[in-house]
Amino acid sequence: MKLIVGLGNPGSKYHQTRHNVGYMVLDEFAHKYHASFKLDTKFNGETAMFNKGSEKYMLLKPTTYMNLSGESITKVMKYYDIDLDEIIVFVDDINLEVGRLRLRALGGHGGHNGLRNIIGLCHSDAFKRVRIGVGLNTKLPLDHYVLSQFSKDDMITISIAIDKSIQIIEQFIDGVSFTDIMTAFNTQT
Repeated sequence: MKLIVGLGNPGSKYHQTRHNVGYMVLDEFAHKYHASFKLDTKFNGETAMFNKGSEKYMLLKPTTYMNLSGESITKVMKYYDIDLDEIIVFVDDINLEVGRLRLRALGGHGGHNGLRNIIGLCHSDAFKRVRIGVGLNTKLPLDHYVLSQFSKDDMITISIAIDKSIQIIEQFIDGVSFTDIMTAFNTQT
C-alpha cells in the first residue's frame, strides 16, 4: 500500500489557507477519483481509500493540527505496515514563491513544524515530499500569514500547482521513479 499525505489543519476556520495547501491537493485528487474522506479516529485523520488495478492507496489528512502530523502518519504506517519509501507528503513552503514546487526524496524540515514532527517520530528524513510555495509576507507575523487565505491572483497560481501535484500523485501511484518525477517537476516554472 502507498500512503499519500496532505498536511494542514482541520476545521472550516483553516479551509483554503496557505498552511492547508496539502489538504487542498488531496481534496482535489479525491474529487477527481471519486474517493470520499471519512474521519478515522484510530488514525487521528481523515482517510480515503482507493484502488488502481490490484493496488490499494490511502489518502490521509492528519487532524492532529500541523505540528503533530507525524502522530497520524506513524499510526497509519504501523497499522498497514507501510514503509517510509511508500509515502509522499504534500506541504506548504513559505521559502518558495507562490505555486512553485520543490520535490525531495529526503531532507530536513526547513523550519516547518509539520515536517519536523514527522521526521522526529519516524526517526528518519528519508520520505518523499512535495513542497508547495505559498510565498512570504514579512509585514505579517508568520502564524497570521500561513493561516491567511490566498488572494484571488495567488489562488489561480495555486490551482495550477495543485493540478501539477495531482499529476505527481498519478505518477507516484503508477510506479514512476521518484527521481524521474523530481526531474520533470523540479525543472518546471
